[in-house]
Amino acid sequence: MLELILEELREKMEKSIVALNHELSTVRTGRANPTMLDRVAVDYWGEKTPLNQTASISVVEGRQLMIKPYDKSILKDIEHAIYEANLGLTPQNDGEVIRINVPALTEERRKEYVKMAKKFAEDAKVALRNIRRAANDDIEKSDLSEDEEKRGKEKVQKITDEYVKKIDHLADEKAKDIMTV
Repeated sequence: MLELILEELREKMEKSIVALNHELSTVRTGRANPTMLDRVAVDYWGEKTPLNQTASISVVEGRQLMIKPYDKSILKDIEHAIYEANLGLTPQNDGEVIRINVPALTEERRKEYVKMAKKFAEDAKVALRNIRRAANDDIEKSDLSEDEEKRGKEKVQKITDEYVKKIDHLADEKAKDIMTV
């Protein structure tokens, strides 16, 4: 029973790490990266559709993104969606594709992005604590002896600490990446 609870705990915490990685990939660094536009949703035939499902996004010359829509009639909608996403990027529509020059980040902007990355990490830690609480509740509900229950909770805490370190490491790596000029 305890092994099952611990296995489920690890699975859920691993999913939290994957979710954090995805969140961190949307935070800008100084380079152009197609994942910067992951939060952009285009109004396509009345539905909010992720940009990467309506167009191909590629990096040109390291500091420029090129968005080539599968349907040219939605160029204006894509342009509007990029403005709406409030990413601090200015799309340039030439009638065929949309180009976005990714400006170098100022020191102040870099610090804002580091704060954003730290906030994502803190949210992930909150998720871990919720997962830990659920696992501890499961241990209490199971028919374990007092000693087994205590050992189980200690194992849960050990696993939680391990994943908190992973989150801190990911956040520090992202902060370092953002602050690198």
